[in-house]
Formats: sequence, structure tokens, C-alpha cells
Amino acid sequence: MSNKTQSHDLSKGQSLWSDAWARLKKNKMAMASLIVLFVIVVLCFILPAFSIIADPNNQNLNSTFLNPDKNHWLGTDQSGRDLLARLLYGGQISLLVGIIATTVSVIIGLIYGAIAGYAGGKTDSLMMRIVDILYGLPFLVLVILFSLLISEHAKELTDQLVSMWPAQEIFIKKFINLVPLFIAIGALGWLTMARVARAQVLSLKKQEFVEAAVSLGLSHRQILMRHIMPNMLGPIIVYATLTVPGFVLTEATLSFLGLGVESPNSSWGILLSEGANYMETHPRLLIIPSITFSLTLLALNFLGDGLRDALDPKAAKD
Repeated sequence: MSNKTQSHDLSKGQSLWSDAWARLKKNKMAMASLIVLFVIVVLCFILPAFSIIADPNNQNLNSTFLNPDKNHWLGTDQSGRDLLARLLYGGQISLLVGIIATTVSVIIGLIYGAIAGYAGGKTDSLMMRIVDILYGLPFLVLVILFSLLISEHAKELTDQLVSMWPAQEIFIKKFINLVPLFIAIGALGWLTMARVARAQVLSLKKQEFVEAAVSLGLSHRQILMRHIMPNMLGPIIVYATLTVPGFVLTEATLSFLGLGVESPNSSWGILLSEGANYMETHPRLLIIPSITFSLTLLALNFLGDGLRDALDPKAAKD
């Protein structure tokens, strides 16, 4: 190859991430989903910060089941609470559950799977048999039991924190009530991530750059952290994006059954549960949360599919 050709390739060359971003931008459905998610995040997390939205827990029994008007853009519910406020604040909790639980599951699964894949042999076989056994157990039942177990310790922690910072009592109780749900879903949802991480490590440790690192005498920790982990980042991001909607759905299912987010907190699952009770007389209370919830899940799934295609080396053009 001539120097001119090499220079042209270098100037034209792109990193993995810039090349993936270029492919992602060509995926209209993924970009549309990204825009939808951006709007939802802004509405749920930023708009309420400016006190534009009413208090979601403010009840007015004289204003129940009001139709949308200038004061209540989406109307009110059975307790006279502003439906838009409950929808946005509920979105905060549902999305936080999905994001934090996914983060917990990725960390646990990544460490577990990477160790299993790198160690190989009997250690790998034993660790993956444990994963297979856990796969056979009912996920929702385990989440409920684990959440109840953690809740007992969370109550003790709440009392200690409130005694230390009494002025922050409302915030502490609101956040601590959600911690068991975050941990339970994330700590029990790492199994697929462990398999993904293991498969990636098994593939990468056979590559020449890893063999070169071994020949240079680098420690196992250095090889994993400096050479293997960075090259696993793409599949991990894709997996995490596709996992968030699953965990959001899990939270909604638990809240729908009365086993998830506790009152006075609100979530999309609680709104769906309450709306189902008035489906015939006031369908708006069910339809609006259902559309928002479904739109978010679809956007997350389409974005995950787009990232998977963008980060797939086979999709790159020569």
C-alpha cells in the first residue's frame, strides 16, 4: 500500500464510536426513539424542577374526575390529584428503577461473567452452573421475597437517617422506600449479563493483543481491566439499553399488584393499577398512562436495536 493511500485511510479512518454513531444516525427509527426518550426525560425530570407542575399528592375531593382544562391539562383522578403531575413524577420513579436496577445488574453480571470466562476450566463450569440453577427459579417471586427482606433493614436505616437529618425527613423516606426495589430487581437480574460478559471474555482472551499482554507479564487484573473490559463496552451498552425496559416493566408489574412502589410515591405501574379500576367510567385514567408507558418501552427497545446494529462490526462498510 502506497504512502498516499495510507494517508488517505488515516484521514478517513474513524474510531469505533464515531463509526457507530454514523451508522446510528442513519437508523431513522433509532434516532426518533432517542428524541422521544429525550423529551420524556426532560418532561419527567426537568419540568417538575421549575415548580410548573402541581403537587402530585395534593388531593381535592371537590375536584375529582375533572376533564382536561387550563388548570389540569390531563384532568384529575379519583382523589382530585392532577393527572399530569402524577404522570411525570411517576415517570421519575419508573425510569429511575429501570436505570438503577440495570446499573446494579450490569456491575454484578459483568464482574461475575468476566471472572468465569477468564478463569475457565472447573471454575467457569461451577460458576455457570450456579447461573443455570438461578435461571430456573421464578424471577418475580424472588424479587418480592428479596425486596421484603431488604425492606426490614431499610426501615431501620430510615429511622437512623431521619434522626441525623430531621429536616430532610420527607426526601429520605421517599428515597429509602425505593431502595429495596432498586436492589432487589438489579441483584436478581444479572444472570443474562453474566452470560454476555462470559461469552465476550472467552472470545477476547484468544485475541492476539491479549496474548501479547500475557507474554509481557501483565497481571490478570491488568489484562482484564486494561485490555478485555474496554473491548466489551459495546455489547454491554447494548445489553443495558435493552434491559432498562424489562426492569421498568417489572416495576410496573409489581406496583400493579401492590407489591412495588409504596404510597404516597407514584409510578406508572400504580397509575395503571388505579386506572384499571375506572376503565369503564373514566378510561382516560388508564389510557394516558398506558400510552406513555408503551411509548417509553417501544422507544427504549428501538434504541437498543439501533445501538446493537450500530456497534456490530459486521455492519460496518469496507
